[in-house]
Amino acid sequence: MARQAQQSTIGISPIRSLRVQTIAALALAVLLPGIVYFNDNPFQIINSTTAFNTLVGAGVATFVAYFMASRVTAFPGTSQLSYVLPTYVVSYGVIATVILLTRLPYSASILTINFVATMSVQILASILAERQVPYEVHIVPGGRISQIGSVRHLPTIALSTPAVPAGKRAILVADLHYDHSNEWERAIAEATLRGIPVYHYKQVIESLTGRVRIEHMSENMFGSLLPSLNYARTKRAADVLVTLLLIPLLALPMLLVGIAIRMESSGPALFRQARMGYGGKPFSVVKFRTMRCPDPNQPTDARDAAMTKKDDDRITPLGRFLRRSRIDELPQFINVLKGEMSWIGPRPEAIALSEWYESELPFYSYRHIVRPGITGWAQVNQGHVTNLDDISAKLQYDFYYIKNFSYWLDLLIVFRTVMVMLNGFGAK
Repeated sequence: MARQAQQSTIGISPIRSLRVQTIAALALAVLLPGIVYFNDNPFQIINSTTAFNTLVGAGVATFVAYFMASRVTAFPGTSQLSYVLPTYVVSYGVIATVILLTRLPYSASILTINFVATMSVQILASILAERQVPYEVHIVPGGRISQIGSVRHLPTIALSTPAVPAGKRAILVADLHYDHSNEWERAIAEATLRGIPVYHYKQVIESLTGRVRIEHMSENMFGSLLPSLNYARTKRAADVLVTLLLIPLLALPMLLVGIAIRMESSGPALFRQARMGYGGKPFSVVKFRTMRCPDPNQPTDARDAAMTKKDDDRITPLGRFLRRSRIDELPQFINVLKGEMSWIGPRPEAIALSEWYESELPFYSYRHIVRPGITGWAQVNQGHVTNLDDISAKLQYDFYYIKNFSYWLDLLIVFRTVMVMLNGFGAK
């Protein structure tokens, strides 16, 4: 029997519905300013060009904020509540910029009321949604379903007989590639007809861990072995545009950082290292130097020299700050302009490490199908790693990024990178 993982909105509270939240927020965005400013006759707001322009702009910003939040929170490890503020700041900031550039008449007070009121509705809805009773995950025996145990903190209920779960928030997880008995086949089909979501176990693992485990290099794992070429072109154009816009802003701060590095320790301000890049081609990455220059008379192993260990004594005090804040990565805009890197993608590894990983880990070279990045999905989820077990997990994060290669995932990585820069997660 041909089967697919089915999704259903049955059992989902209206408070979780983006449509319901958007309608409530837009209604609030229109009614609240009318009540505040035109309490005698709220409909007078339509006759005010200033108020009307502001309400239209706020309505668009509100819808865009909800839409952005719904897309970025579709990825693992995210909650709607965590991304209310950044999505609202971005959407309202863009609308305010457009209004200022076009010189349209607007009301700053009405826009502020809209911003605070609609964001408050979103925060309240998100808090209520997260307090709801979680789904009951029922496990169908057979095949490789035992791999679901690799997901931490996932309470599951093992089914012993082929019966459809009765709970309102039940979902079914099975190895849908396994040849189940006729009884289990009928039970899975009946669950689907009743509107109970049925998922393939790998789909659940990916959605909860943000990692893709590859056992066979086949198009069935990715949908296609090539990521979206259209988005790759758009992403390249965005990389160049963002870099050109940032250069004037970063030039002076980067100059001051370079001077501080030279004053702290002898050696150049910039550090260059050969790394494995796009298409498996080596390139020279540029970073701010964060370590003391090695003694040229002291022999070192290339692999050991490429690894940064915990509390590495080669790192200077200033270098620790640069690594923690990720400022040491900024000179790589040069690599971005040259087309060797992107702002977002799998981190490029030193040649010696890349060759070692490739010899030990199957399909490692597949991560070079996209341009390496200054920040990436593995970096915001896992941080800095060097041993093979952690590299294997990092590779699964990279494969997840390639499989879900999109501007929404990149936007989520941007949000998380800002948080990483503030808390220093994963720095060594």
